[in-house]
Amino acid sequence: MPKRSAGLLLYRMTDGRLEVLIGHPGGPFWARRDEGAWSIPKGEYDDGEDPWTVARREFEEEVGMPAPDGPRIAFDPVRQPSGKIVTVFAVAGDLDLTGAHSNTFTMEWPKGSGQIREFPEIDRVAWVSVEEARSKLVKGQRPILDRLVAAVEGGEPAGSLSR
Repeated sequence: MPKRSAGLLLYRMTDGRLEVLIGHPGGPFWARRDEGAWSIPKGEYDDGEDPWTVARREFEEEVGMPAPDGPRIAFDPVRQPSGKIVTVFAVAGDLDLTGAHSNTFTMEWPKGSGQIREFPEIDRVAWVSVEEARSKLVKGQRPILDRLVAAVEGGEPAGSLSR
């Protein structure tokens, strides 16, 4: 059974331009990477957990603020190159990122040193245009952007609209 994650893609219109909120992973492996490194705030879940509840919980853990309320777009799950299945929900909202902060994780760093260090799971979040997100997001999450654009512009069905 592949691992599963659920995420929340917050979006807004600014000066007629669609923007999305994405996060850059913390820790030493990602410190010098930008293009193809960012992610939709998300996290893994187990059997019996509701993906929407998980998406909201993970958003709050990784952004440090509650996920905005409002109608959501439930996209069909996307299989990542790693095999992980990601279910993403999109919600319209305009979140002020002042004070945004992530939960943390610990790991031995430098590897083999015996030193345990703490790192933020997400070291920064940013509002970016969909065009910029296409280059910043990890490859497996980029198809969600097309689905979001289609849903927002009223084009092809992107998934189900629910409350």
